[in-house]
Amino acid sequence: MYRKLLIEGTIEVLTGMHIGGSDAFAAIGAVDKPVIKDSRTKEPIIPGSSLKGKLRTLLARSLAQSIILPEANEDKLAIRRLFGSSESKNGEEKILRSRLIFSDCYLNNKKELLATGGMTEVKFENGIDRRTAIANPRQIERVVRGAKFDLRIVYDVHNENEMEEDFTNLAQAMALLQMDYLGGHGTRGSGRVKFNDLTVKAVDGRISSEQTAMLQECLVKGVN
Repeated sequence: MYRKLLIEGTIEVLTGMHIGGSDAFAAIGAVDKPVIKDSRTKEPIIPGSSLKGKLRTLLARSLAQSIILPEANEDKLAIRRLFGSSESKNGEEKILRSRLIFSDCYLNNKKELLATGGMTEVKFENGIDRRTAIANPRQIERVVRGAKFDLRIVYDVHNENEMEEDFTNLAQAMALLQMDYLGGHGTRGSGRVKFNDLTVKAVDGRISSEQTAMLQECLVKGVN
C-alpha cells in the first residue's frame, strides 16, 4: 500500500559553506563566486538537488566494490530504489522512481545571524602559479558558520519489509556526509555540516507509531 513518511530536522553549518550560484552578470569588484540564494528572499539556501546528489555519491562509494564508481543507473539496487534510476539496459529494467523526495532547505535562524554579523561571509584566497609565483586572488562567498537550515525529506513507502534497510542506508549516507563536506572547496575547510533534531512521522497515519519510532531511532543512531 502506498504511503508516505516525513523526515524533518536541521542542517547546521559547522564551517563556512559554499554552494555556488550564478556569477554570469557579476559587476567589476563583486565577489567572484557567490553562493546560491532564494530569488525571493535573497537568503542562502541548500538546494535539494545538491543534498540528494552528495548523499547518493557517498553511499555509492561506501557500497562500491571498486575504486571507480559505476554510472548512476548501474548503482546497487539498494541505492537506486532510494535515489532513482532512469534507463533500461541490456534488457534489464532499471527505471526506478526515487523513494526519497528532497525539498530545498531554507534558512531558519536569519535574525540570529544578522545580529552577529550576517548570513554570508567573503573568504579571500590566492592561487599561486608554481612556475611564475604570480598570485591569482579570488573572493569566495560562504554561508557563515552557525547557519541552520530546515531539512525536509519525504519517503515513499513501497514495501514495508524494506523500510528499515532503506533508513539504515540513508542514515549511513548522512553520517558519511558529516565526515565529508557539502558544496565546494571542502578540501580547504569549507562545507562541514551536522544533522540535528531528526524526526520521522507518518503523513497519513496508516503506519503505526511503533514503526515510525523504530525508523526514527534507526536514523538518529545511524547518523550519530
